[in-house]
Amino acid sequence: MDQYSHVESEQAQSAFGFHGTWREFAPIAFTNLLLIIVTLGIYRFWAKARERRYLWSRTRFIDERLEWTGTGLELFIGGILVILLFVVPYVIATQVGQAMIMRGEVVIGAILFIAPLVAIFYLMGVARFRAIRYRLGRTNWRGIRGGSNDRGFKYGWSYMWKTVAGYLAFGLGVPWAMVSLWNERWRAMSFGPMDFRCSADFSPLMKRYLLFYLSPFLLIALFTALLFAVALGLQVDGDFDPENAPIGFLAAMIAGGLLFYLGLGFIWLAYFAKFFRVVVDNMGLGDLDFHFDAKTWDWIKLGLGDVALLVLTLGLGFVFLGYRHWKFFVTHMQAFGEINVDGLTQSTTRRDRHGEGLLDAFDMGAI
Repeated sequence: MDQYSHVESEQAQSAFGFHGTWREFAPIAFTNLLLIIVTLGIYRFWAKARERRYLWSRTRFIDERLEWTGTGLELFIGGILVILLFVVPYVIATQVGQAMIMRGEVVIGAILFIAPLVAIFYLMGVARFRAIRYRLGRTNWRGIRGGSNDRGFKYGWSYMWKTVAGYLAFGLGVPWAMVSLWNERWRAMSFGPMDFRCSADFSPLMKRYLLFYLSPFLLIALFTALLFAVALGLQVDGDFDPENAPIGFLAAMIAGGLLFYLGLGFIWLAYFAKFFRVVVDNMGLGDLDFHFDAKTWDWIKLGLGDVALLVLTLGLGFVFLGYRHWKFFVTHMQAFGEINVDGLTQSTTRRDRHGEGLLDAFDMGAI
């Protein structure tokens, strides 16, 4: 093979490729589901590791497939540590706080209630950082892995103050906070000897964010207009028809609710699609540059497909959601540039001993 693997935009074959099928994945998904039920949920850590091994092994980058080296035991240990170090202390602190308030020690009781919530807020940031670090550390390409020497504790403070600052300005700083935190996370990561680059700017997101920001007011105005139209429609020869009023207004309430939540969801999806393109398009690794080509309609089709899958299978299709989301991510990912294959060396970053239990505990986990 040449010293350099060159990735050109004109190539018919993308730098990334996914070669799995749902028929291959189905036995894994349903076996995992059965074992999770039989073990009362304990097997889910091993199920996640098994799912990732399949998805990674079917994912090609340039000329080699990825390899997942994480284990279910690592994820299980991460989950146990969360219970012992965070869940149990949180329950104890809130119970003691309630007892102190009942005894009249309101200040101490309030502190015992508030302090754990602040700690959880901080740990949400640490969890997001360490999950990426763990996944990079267990992802191999040509025998090379990724990782970070940063343990994420500083990022936890950044997550707190940037999130709060983003919402303080009536929520108008949210795009800045999201982009800034993305940049900070990925700049701390590396793969082999190469550091990730990320210099995304939030300004291209503001138009879509302002549309989302103002959309509740617009949707409420449409809902009000709908109720007014229904009221006019209930008039017979200029007189109000009380018999049909409950049915008419109920139908208007249902239609208005669907209009509000679906409209808000689609507008947020349009913003998030733009956000993901902006941050990925401003990322790089060594001499590689990345690009994500999924448009808003691609995300909408993904979401509608998920809903249809769940409805048509009476919820059983949730076992395929991870497969669908990973395939979506890989098939829309592009890379341009050069990799000096002969110059690749193994990462010297430290590896986590356990999985992303914190991320799962806060329900922020993905693939």
